[in-house]
Amino acid sequence: MVPVITIDGPSGSGKGTIARRLAARLGYGMLDSGALYRLTALASQQAGLAPQAPEIIDIARHLACRFDEEGNVFLNEENVSRELRTETTGAIASQIAARPEVREALLQRQRDFAQAPGLVADGRDMGTVVFPDAPAKIFLDASAEVRADRRYKQLIENGFDASFTALVEEIRQRDERDRNRSVAPLRPAEDALVVDSSDLSIDEVEATLWRYIQDRLADQDA
Repeated sequence: MVPVITIDGPSGSGKGTIARRLAARLGYGMLDSGALYRLTALASQQAGLAPQAPEIIDIARHLACRFDEEGNVFLNEENVSRELRTETTGAIASQIAARPEVREALLQRQRDFAQAPGLVADGRDMGTVVFPDAPAKIFLDASAEVRADRRYKQLIENGFDASFTALVEEIRQRDERDRNRSVAPLRPAEDALVVDSSDLSIDEVEATLWRYIQDRLADQDA
């Protein structure tokens, strides 16, 4: 069985950064499942579709996308990394992700990322739905204010205009949607390690998770 490390949590909790660090350290592949939903959202925007349009299901099934080693994301061979990270795309992705038929369309695509020597999967339902048998499951959280501050700094550094107050409200609304959707709601798996990163540095979070992962992989090999 290919070992899979799942890292779930709300937007801005730091799970993407941690997932990339751990994947590099382990020599594993990485799945940014949120990027698949953002790609679906971006493709639907380009097609002029509303988030509830039935055509979005086919878009999700036939996304012509790829990821390179530098973290760039391509849609129809166009580098859309910058567009993918806008708040508009993220908000639409959250609405699309609440649709059961879209989640089903992307489920097998996500599972196909599990290839040797292993996978670090970053998302919102990696440990509960996509990889329920993963040997190591993590749920990374942080307060809405801390997550908004992180997102604000990231947007400013990348040349986007941003409002901290608006980001806090958007994050709270997204959390509400993600935690209360009927299919695959945002929640920790029963056997997940839950870590609140609000008052921790990225290095402290990595150190905590690294110890946990080593213990869990050792138990799997025993």
